[in-house]
Amino acid sequence: MIGVVSYLVFFTTVAAILGIAVLGLNLQWGNTGLFNGGVVASFGAGAYGTLILGGAPQDSQLGGFELFYPLALLGGMVAAGILAWAVGRLTLRLRHDYLAIATFGVAVAFENVMRNATSITGGAQGIRGFERPFRQMLGDGFTYNVAFLIVVLLILFAVYIFLERLTVSPFGRLLRAIREDETAARSLGKSPDRIRLISFVTGSVIIGLAGSLYGTFYAFVSPQDVLPILTFQIWAMLIVGGAGNARGALAGAFLIWGAWTFSGWALSRFAPVEAQLYTGSIQFVLIGLVIVGMLLWRPQGLFPERLIVSQPGRSREKTQAEGFT
Repeated sequence: MIGVVSYLVFFTTVAAILGIAVLGLNLQWGNTGLFNGGVVASFGAGAYGTLILGGAPQDSQLGGFELFYPLALLGGMVAAGILAWAVGRLTLRLRHDYLAIATFGVAVAFENVMRNATSITGGAQGIRGFERPFRQMLGDGFTYNVAFLIVVLLILFAVYIFLERLTVSPFGRLLRAIREDETAARSLGKSPDRIRLISFVTGSVIIGLAGSLYGTFYAFVSPQDVLPILTFQIWAMLIVGGAGNARGALAGAFLIWGAWTFSGWALSRFAPVEAQLYTGSIQFVLIGLVIVGMLLWRPQGLFPERLIVSQPGRSREKTQAEGFT
């Protein structure tokens, strides 16, 4: 029984961390229409930044500053934000598939730099020696994992509330206006390029926060953690849950992570030995099938975006799929 509870704590912790990343992507794509194919670069910048700033000294490797954990966490978010600002300045004038290709290229380049910059990132061996925060007070077992889960859920709730209030604010309505008709927004005196950059950086900082928590939880990060498949996993979570809907984004995160872990367990348990050698590849194919299937069956996701439609004397909610009448 304790083993089951421990696994549920682990599962919920990872799903909640990924949920934070999906919320950041939802701000970029669901609210602003920015197709970010380089999610993993922001995620990795947060993880590497936090472990470099908060980790113990390592021979012939940058880092070992052993900063107070909240400062290291903030440093990872800043690293993700700076990377996003640089990428955004270079790529956000591109549109749709061109932007996707450019940002995906950034993600591939980031993974290669992390793998080869041995003196900075530890290369293929990654960064180790990170002291998990408050470990001396809580220990290193079940109690620590529960406490960390509570912290992650509190951060998830704070990010969710922040984004919910942002999307109903005038700024949030401006994001949707740019998403729907950038030319019309520009004709009203707005600056779509500046707003798009703000949205891109803000979403990337949130994704970097998720990466920082991920690196903290495992006390380790390597190039294997920033492979492009993570980008597709997070995109699948958003597509399944429903772009533009924060609740849908969270539901998609838990559903896809559950499907990913269950498929891995099922393949390792019931598949022939020959097939078990290709478990990872089979899971990648399943992710692709989920994305394509949802786009064909229900492109608005399980929980479509809800917009407030104002009419004389009354207002009501409509899903994006219903459209305006």
